[in-house]
Amino acid sequence: MDGQISFIFEQRQPIKGYPELHWTGKRPYTSTQYYPAQLKESYGEPKDGWMNKIFWGDNLQVMSHMLKEYRGKIDLVYIDPPFDSKADYKKTIEIKKKKTFSDMSAFEEKQYSDIWTNDEYMQFMYERLILIRDLLCETGSLYLHCDYHRSHYLRCILDEVFGSNNFINEIIWKRRGGALNNSKSFGQLTDTILLYGKTSMYKFKQIRTKDTPETQEYIKQRFVYDDGDGRLYSRDPVTNPSSTPTPSLIYEYKGYQPPEKGWAFSYETMVEWDNKGKLYFPANKSQRIRRKTFLDEYEGQPVQNLWGDIYVINSQAREALNYPTQKPEALLERIINTSSDEGDVVFDCFMGSGTTQAVAMKLGRRFIGADINLGAIQTTTKRLITASNDLDNTKYTGFEIYNVNNYDFFRNPVEAKELIIDALGIQKFDSSTVYDGELDGWMVKIMPTNRIATKADLEELKANLPYHTFEKRKEENPNGVVEKIKIICMGHEADLKASLEQELSSYNLEIEIVDILRDKKDLQFKREADANVVKENNQIIIKEFYPMNLLQKLSMQKESVEDWRQLVESIYIDWNYDGQTMRPTICDIPAKDELVSGIYEIPDSAGKIKIKITDLLSESLELEV
Repeated sequence: MDGQISFIFEQRQPIKGYPELHWTGKRPYTSTQYYPAQLKESYGEPKDGWMNKIFWGDNLQVMSHMLKEYRGKIDLVYIDPPFDSKADYKKTIEIKKKKTFSDMSAFEEKQYSDIWTNDEYMQFMYERLILIRDLLCETGSLYLHCDYHRSHYLRCILDEVFGSNNFINEIIWKRRGGALNNSKSFGQLTDTILLYGKTSMYKFKQIRTKDTPETQEYIKQRFVYDDGDGRLYSRDPVTNPSSTPTPSLIYEYKGYQPPEKGWAFSYETMVEWDNKGKLYFPANKSQRIRRKTFLDEYEGQPVQNLWGDIYVINSQAREALNYPTQKPEALLERIINTSSDEGDVVFDCFMGSGTTQAVAMKLGRRFIGADINLGAIQTTTKRLITASNDLDNTKYTGFEIYNVNNYDFFRNPVEAKELIIDALGIQKFDSSTVYDGELDGWMVKIMPTNRIATKADLEELKANLPYHTFEKRKEENPNGVVEKIKIICMGHEADLKASLEQELSSYNLEIEIVDILRDKKDLQFKREADANVVKENNQIIIKEFYPMNLLQKLSMQKESVEDWRQLVESIYIDWNYDGQTMRPTICDIPAKDELVSGIYEIPDSAGKIKIKITDLLSESLELEV
């Protein structure tokens, strides 16, 4: 972390008469520091000097990194953050083309856990929303996707961060699927999307649709007229909607008298519409002229804040990626079309399967994405490569992958605590104590593994420390150390240790902070893969690839695998690796029921060759040949 650059945030002062949400450990988020990013992979070419960007890392650090270049430059943010649903979200991992079933061929792998304490969740979202506000441009807007668990709290936080005057809409998405029957409550069929503008100058283009049940009923009732040519139309009023008469619109036309306040448009427009056959003239001239709205030209009714025409993803749909909580592309298409223009920058820092990024690419927007889950990065990368192959060079298809703060061992946040305990040799405690374990006489506390540790994270530790034991030891040995506490974290605020020492200064505590991101050099967090890759007859031939972590989860031995390609998700090859950034020209991404090739022709222009083999767990082996 580069401490030379910091960013200060404007804090909104409480306004008399406006409520404000409070929680234990709430603290102002007034500044952050710049975090470096390392370019790891690059796909495609820039357009107009722009390359889309995907960041792997804690989105608090990612957005802190982005402030240097993108502060006030993001046009649209959509986020689908944790809902605090008290659930673990899993993905089914299944061997491809399994012929025999003597061994386990599938299992469920946790992707992330959505279980929080109230206070931790509030502070987590509060800090990130402040950063999002600073990244947005003056005409930008935020769509925050949530559900009943925390929507009421999130709206309070958004009012505080963005200002209640910048609230635009509460959108209700009727998902039409996924409800659980419960004899003691109504089934949950809806999600909530909260829409806020950075300012009152936000972009908004009205979207129309024919697909809602309400619009279909409207069409059925209104489009009932036919002049004999087969074109259905409705007859709509052409009366001036103003509350007061408009003299220029009060005129007689073909013997038809004007309404009291005039027609809806000028005499010239009336003649134009008449010549185009878009007016209906009743036989009785005491009645009003009507406008013909033809069904084949009808764009539909304006979309309101109840969205019931977009369905959850069917598991057999082309866009389905078997990724937990994946949202349908139609949902993001509506949001992006409503609140951005072509060429605008769209950002999603809870990226997941990359729906926002894929739709932004297809709609001609530039995009930035971020996620801390490596599975999300791998899934999004594959998705964007596939999407870019179907698009022309008028779209922004090139993108880069960056690491922020070097999360290179970090595959799955759910397993990180167990991995750390195993790697450091910590003697694990049960859940009855505030500590996670003991190491060489030190009491060990492992902080949240999906982000940097903050002073707010220390609240649980401080609240549950064995103070009675501290007092007893202090009495027995007034000058002795009453406890040695080792705090293990994935990055931390600079004054974390000093803050804890100051608040517990009445006790002689020895405190050590271990930053895994900085001090992980000698730690082994996972079993590496075995591979046999050779050059033969001007070809790269992958003869064997056995990801040991995946095999362990499958309870399989290498000998039980019929074909190593059954375990592979993708293979990327850079024929001219520069030693820093991988720029693959071979992206072997087979369909769901197909296998990678494993044999690749070496071009005459090849230099240093780098290969990335990714298994079904989204873990990768990178090697140079």
